[in-house]
Amino acid sequence: MTFDEIKSRIIYEDNHLFAFHKPSGILVQPNETEDESLEVVLKEFLKQRDNKPGNVFLGVIHRIDRPVSGLVVFAKTSKALARMNELFKTRAMKKMYCALVKNRPKEISGTIESYLSKDPKTNKTKSYSKAINGAKLSKTDYKVVANSDSFYLLEVNPHTGRHHQIRVHLQSINCPIGGDLKYGSTRSNPDGSIYLHAKSLEFEHPVTKENLVLEYPLPASGAWKYFL
Repeated sequence: MTFDEIKSRIIYEDNHLFAFHKPSGILVQPNETEDESLEVVLKEFLKQRDNKPGNVFLGVIHRIDRPVSGLVVFAKTSKALARMNELFKTRAMKKMYCALVKNRPKEISGTIESYLSKDPKTNKTKSYSKAINGAKLSKTDYKVVANSDSFYLLEVNPHTGRHHQIRVHLQSINCPIGGDLKYGSTRSNPDGSIYLHAKSLEFEHPVTKENLVLEYPLPASGAWKYFL
């Protein structure tokens, strides 16, 4: 990403937090590959923009999957990072995603609850109706809010933050996310994205204690454009 593109994607910034609109296709954190990651890119951006001589602190509070677009919030201080981690741990943060699915859910709105377990060998999550060893209880609310000729637009609110939770939960009700070959979609998207977007976050600011609502509109590409 260019310097100007990064600037255009900043959603919110103060002395404690940095909220950014992540495009699909980029990692949030570095992994075992040498692929570009948002954490490294933004640290370098802040270092140049603010003319900082040393290392830049930018703590990863949460992650969204590589093919997913939307809001990602970082902490600019260790104090803010600790407090934001506690908000996520105690689920004192409201998260809302949007998803496009080919199939209409049987119910217009509902709650999906199951036990999820990640398989590190395949990097996939499996859903179980009963508790099994290592699986964690997970809960996701969904609601159909619009439709086009090809897709249904769902608003999705995860109550827990398990690996690939939304993706596997929607697959479990026969509503795989568009483009998500890993979880049941029959067709990929040309750019490798999936139709899942982290749209909004609402939480108490870790320092000022004000109620903060961050939001970013749906992408204008692919099938998303029919729902703008």
